[in-house]
Amino acid sequence: MSGPVLVIELAEAVPRVEIQRLREFLLGASARFEEKRVGEYDLNIHAVSLGITDAGDVDGRRPILVSLMGPGIGDEAIFEAEHADEVDQESLIGFTPTHAVDVIAFCNRPVDHLVTALLTAAVMDVIGGVANAELREDQVSIVAGLPGIVATTTDPWPAAYGSAEFLRAWAQQPGFRLLK
Repeated sequence: MSGPVLVIELAEAVPRVEIQRLREFLLGASARFEEKRVGEYDLNIHAVSLGITDAGDVDGRRPILVSLMGPGIGDEAIFEAEHADEVDQESLIGFTPTHAVDVIAFCNRPVDHLVTALLTAAVMDVIGGVANAELREDQVSIVAGLPGIVATTTDPWPAAYGSAEFLRAWAQQPGFRLLK
């Protein structure tokens, strides 16, 4: 997996009805859809389904993995490992995550960064949560004034927490790029 990754932090387990709504959305937005297990989807997302009209010089079908995890769903060990070195997120976002969704691009072109951000925002529209985006040092000041920002931190590394609105606003910034 060589592309960008975003994490959606969740305060509780996602109800089955919302998982089904997420599945239906992803199925409709995908050129290829494989459900590896409930809550884990290996996809080729149509960039145009997210409003991206210029995929550059690559195919507009971008390979992505969307994976819900936490107690009772997915790989609990991966969830725990990913959150083991996190700062106290409750003081930043108002809750300690019990579940998360990883949105992982398999490619690293500019369009893959846009697809990852906008797909994460669309997933959040369905299931809620707070996006956790690691940043480069020079991005901290760029994201600080964007709408939908919940919190930023520089310790132990720069990160921004925000809503779907935040991800959409950030994706519109010149030179937008997620940290890989």
